[in-house]
Amino acid sequence: MSKKLCPQCKVGRFRVKNESGDSVVVTVNEQFVVEPLHPDQSLEGYDLTVLYCLGCSWKGSKNALVKY
Repeated sequence: MSKKLCPQCKVGRFRVKNESGDSVVVTVNEQFVVEPLHPDQSLEGYDLTVLYCLGCSWKGSKNALVKY
């Protein structure tokens, strides 16, 4: 299954943050579902509306991601 990529640098891994500033590394699947990189991590309490690219300075919505 392919993942969605950053529209700027084409990297497929992102961070999401919670109110405390903690972050979790995530990917986004073809159906635009945000999934933690490590399945044992929970995304509860994290803001899934803003993604921060791990490869560049891009941040934005999962809807802006592209398919390779």
